[in-house]
Amino acid sequence: MSGERTQSVVKRIIRQVGLECAAQGQSLSETLVAFMVKAVVLDPRNDFNMDRILTENDTQDLIQLCVTRLLDTTNPSLSTIKMQVYFDMNYANRDELLSEQERVLEGKLAPVVRAITEAGPRVQEDTENVYQKIVTYVLLRSGLGPPTDIEAVREVTAALQSVFPQTEMATFISLSKKDKEQQLKDLAMLVSGIRLYNRQCQKGGSSIDDLPDILNEAIPSATQTLDERLNSCQLLAHRYTALLESMQEDPHRHPQLSSLKLKEALFNVRQYEAFLCILQSNAITSGQEVESLNVQFEAAMMVLKNTVENKTSIEFKEVFPLFMELSKLWTGFQDEMLLLSFLTNMANHLQQFLEIQSQLFPEEMLTSLLEGVTVKNDEERIKEAMGTKVNVSDFKNQEWLFPETTDYFDQLLIQYHGFCAHSIGVKGITLPGNPAIGILKHEEKYYVFSSKEAAYLFAQDPDKFIQLNIEKAKKYAELIQLLELHHQFEYLVPHAQARNASKGSLKPPKRDSGTQTDTHILPPTIVRSYEWNEWELRRKAIKLANLRRKLTHAMQTDLSHMRRENFTQVYLPKDAGTQTKRDNSSNVPKPQIFLKGLRGGPSPTTHMVTVDLTRPLDET
Repeated sequence: MSGERTQSVVKRIIRQVGLECAAQGQSLSETLVAFMVKAVVLDPRNDFNMDRILTENDTQDLIQLCVTRLLDTTNPSLSTIKMQVYFDMNYANRDELLSEQERVLEGKLAPVVRAITEAGPRVQEDTENVYQKIVTYVLLRSGLGPPTDIEAVREVTAALQSVFPQTEMATFISLSKKDKEQQLKDLAMLVSGIRLYNRQCQKGGSSIDDLPDILNEAIPSATQTLDERLNSCQLLAHRYTALLESMQEDPHRHPQLSSLKLKEALFNVRQYEAFLCILQSNAITSGQEVESLNVQFEAAMMVLKNTVENKTSIEFKEVFPLFMELSKLWTGFQDEMLLLSFLTNMANHLQQFLEIQSQLFPEEMLTSLLEGVTVKNDEERIKEAMGTKVNVSDFKNQEWLFPETTDYFDQLLIQYHGFCAHSIGVKGITLPGNPAIGILKHEEKYYVFSSKEAAYLFAQDPDKFIQLNIEKAKKYAELIQLLELHHQFEYLVPHAQARNASKGSLKPPKRDSGTQTDTHILPPTIVRSYEWNEWELRRKAIKLANLRRKLTHAMQTDLSHMRRENFTQVYLPKDAGTQTKRDNSSNVPKPQIFLKGLRGGPSPTTHMVTVDLTRPLDET
C-alpha cells in the first residue's frame, strides 16, 4: 500500500472501530484503538498483507477483528496493552513531573501576577489593593495553608510587612515587569522562610502541615506496598512459567488448559512487574531525597536559630539568605509529597490491569494444576546456572563479555529487557537471563541467556533466533514494549504518541552519540628553527658571519672540484577541512475534522456525524 493511502485507510478504520466500541458501551482512547488496529494487521495469523491495498471486505474484517479483541474482557493480552498505553500516557519521571507542576502553578498564578505587575496605582486605595494581592500571591505561591484560612493570611501579612512594608510600594511600582516578577518570587520565599522559623519556635504556622513527619511515615508504607505487590506478581510469573515448562515437556499434561491464555497471562504479570520496578525505584529515590532534606533542613534551622537568637536587630543581608534557604528546602519536601502521591496513584491504577488473573486462573485452580510441578523463582534459576560459563574458544567469530573482564559490565544495555534471548522465540516464555554465563555481543547489541545450552544454540545462528523473537512479537503485540523492540516496529507507534514528543515508552528510543579523533596521534616533530624562505636564511647567515668585519676565504680540493651546489625545500602539511550540509523539509496537511450534532436535536437521542475534510497528502 502507498504511504498516503495507508494512512488514510488506517485513520478511517480507527474512527470506525472507536465508534463501534462506543456503541457497545466501551469508550476507548484513540491511542489504544490505533495500537490495536496495527497490532491486528501485524499478526500473521490474521493474514493481512501490508504490501497490497486493502479491499472493502478486508477493511470490514479488520474492523470486526479489532472490535472483537477490544471488547473481549477475558483477554490478558488486551489488559497488557491497556496497561502499556496507560503507563505510556501518564507516567513521567521526576524532572518532567516537577517541571509540569511548576508550569501549572505559574498558570494559576498568572492572573494574580498580571494584576500586580501591570497595575499603576495613583491613589492610596489602589496601593492597598495591590498590597493585598501581593499577600494573596505569597500565600498561593508558598502553598503553606489555604488562602481562606484567616490565621494564615494574618501570618503572611505580618511576615510580609516585616520585610516589605507598604511604604516601599512606590519603589516596587517603578520597577520593570520582569523585576517585579522576580521580586515577588523572592518575597514569597522570604515570607515562607519566616513562617517556617516561627513555626519551629511555636509562634505560628498552625496551618502548615508537618511534611517531614508525613513523608517519613508515608514513603516506607508506599515502598512496603509496592514490595508486596511486586512479590505477588513475581510469584504468579514463576507459577505460570513452571506450568508452561511442564506443558512443553508433556503436551498432554493439562489438556484443559490453554497455553495461549497462559502465555498472555505470563506476559501480563511480567509487564506489571516491570512497571512496578520503575515505581519502586522512584520511591526509593524519594526516600533517599527526603533523608537528605531532613538533614539539610535541621542544619539550616540550627544556623538560623544561632544567628537570630538573643538579638534585637540584625542585618538583612545576614538573615535573608537563611530564610530563603529554609524555603527552598521546604519546597523540596512539597515536591516529594507530589511525587509520592503520583507514584501511589500510578500503582493503584495499574492494579486494575491485573484483576483478570484471578478471573482466569483462581488460586484453587493454580494449586491443583501445580501438583507435582516444581516452581522455581528467578533467583533459583540464576543460582542453578552459576559456575557455568561459555567457553570462548568454542566460538571463533563471536565476542563474549564477562563481569571480571569487562569494564562497566553492569551498565551494558541488554536486549529483550534482560530476558533470555533464546527462550522467547523458541519456547514463547520469558526466562530471566544470567549475565554471569556470558553476554553475547552481536552487531553492537548484547544478549543474555538462562543457561549455557541456550547460549550455545543462540550463538550458532543469532540472526535466526532474533527473527524468531520478532515473529513472536508479531503474534503477541504486548511483547513489543515488554521486550523493548521499538526499533523493529517503528511504524507501530500510535498517533497520539507520535504527536507527544515528551512521552516515549511506546516510541523507538533515541540516543545522541559522537566520535572524535586526535589531531596529532604521534608526538609533534616540528622544527621551530626551520625556515623555508631563502632570503630569511641569507639574512640569518649574514648576521652570523658579520661579513662587514670578516674576510671571506675560499679553497677548493680535488674532491670538491667541479661540484655544484644542491638545494632542497619542503613545505609542512597544511590543515584542511570540509563541511557539507543538506536542508530538507516536509509539509503535511492540517487535520480538519468537524463534528455535527454535538448540540443535540429535537429527538432524545443524539446523532453525531464526523466529517473529515483533511486534504490528502498528494494535494499538498
